[in-house]
Amino acid sequence: MKENSKKWKGVIAFVVAIVMICGVFAAEVSKNSVHHTVYAADSEKTIIMKIGSNTMVVNGKEQNMDSDSSIMPVIVSGRTLVPLRSVVEAMGGNVEWNNTTKKITLNCNHNVIKLTLNQTDALVNDNKKILDVAPTVKNNRTLIPFRFVSENFGFHVEWDAAAQTITMTGGTADMSNVEQQQTTASKEENQKPVVYMTTDISPEGLLDVYNKLGFEAEGNVAVKISTGEPPASNYLRPELIADLVQSVNGTIVECNTAYGSSRASTAMHKQVAKDHGFTEIANVDIMDENGSMEIPITAGENINVDYVGKNLANYDSMIALSHFKGHAMAGYGGAIKNMSIGVASSEGKNWIHTAGKSRTSFMGGEQEKFLESMAEATSGVIDYLDGKVVYINVMNRISIDCDCDGNPAEPDMHDVGILASTDPVALDQACIDIVYATPKEQSGTLMERIESRNGLHTLEHAEKIGLGSRSYELVNID
Repeated sequence: MKENSKKWKGVIAFVVAIVMICGVFAAEVSKNSVHHTVYAADSEKTIIMKIGSNTMVVNGKEQNMDSDSSIMPVIVSGRTLVPLRSVVEAMGGNVEWNNTTKKITLNCNHNVIKLTLNQTDALVNDNKKILDVAPTVKNNRTLIPFRFVSENFGFHVEWDAAAQTITMTGGTADMSNVEQQQTTASKEENQKPVVYMTTDISPEGLLDVYNKLGFEAEGNVAVKISTGEPPASNYLRPELIADLVQSVNGTIVECNTAYGSSRASTAMHKQVAKDHGFTEIANVDIMDENGSMEIPITAGENINVDYVGKNLANYDSMIALSHFKGHAMAGYGGAIKNMSIGVASSEGKNWIHTAGKSRTSFMGGEQEKFLESMAEATSGVIDYLDGKVVYINVMNRISIDCDCDGNPAEPDMHDVGILASTDPVALDQACIDIVYATPKEQSGTLMERIESRNGLHTLEHAEKIGLGSRSYELVNID
């Protein structure tokens, strides 16, 4: 493994350098921003919140955000949403709600923000603004885009991507206008998501990179893998993943295939899972054993619903544990494919492949619409789980063929390592970038497979619909 680590040290350094150079050009300043004065806050405020936590610290004192412990900050389409009333009142502001018009009026620091539920139009001191994500309702509580509201009230916001914490301060006299503050502040919207990497492809390495994510698996935890097609596919071996699965008391989950294979029926699929050793390390759930359930897709341009294994309803959070490799139809398979095709029931797989044309056959769909539908289906699953998902890609045995191929081509690329992120788009893009940074005599066949299927279009569309970012910061934890 140490020899392999040295071999990839130059590749990783090259990728990191590219990412850093690209970051210089990533910032944009809006030409249409409206200037307005922000008055100093009446008193200094410091508020600290954490994604996935119901508590916040206000001027050093910890308090619950809501009597309902499920009410907490969440990330939706790359933006942080927070509980409306508790956070605005902690700022020293007040909230007015019109139940008839679904309009929200916020007052703080002599500023007035007007929002409308499920709409991206906003008014700040009567100046029109456009939100990236609309206010929404979850569990009968209204969530609002945190940075937009706080900065337009004259507060300074810092985002710690590694710790998933937000620190907001206000009351200083030097906050003279919002546009300058938004340009210079550390923004979670513009700060690249972090992709962690280790070259140690071992149970210890897998646990290390997972722990870096700071993810607290909640309730019933699903670990989504591919059980692998017999007789010789390159699925992730039980001995590699067992420690991680057991550390979160996870259930290994899968769905049946949409084509004739050894995993097309539940009974056969369970036998494959047993034969491949998965039942020895954890419970295995074929999620569409009891059929499908329909979930909505709010970001869909091709499909507005997704058909997933009915047993997905039994889980509260998920680890998408994917083997990164090529794929005969998608070009490549990683986190997005695992979260879309992998979580879809057999009829859902047909639905995604045909971009909503058929639930009985996966043939005949348009390639680009299929690729786009994978990204859209992934967004539906993430929303269904309230964003309680993290993603890990293992880059070993990197064949041009998927784990659904029982006799895949031998890999040309050497093993690389394990990568993990809270952003599925950033994670898949980082793996793609490593492939393209690898000498062509090793990566050429995989690159041809990806390009011949226009595989990168999945990432293009995923970023377009707000699923994640193709820009990222690569952090080697070795």
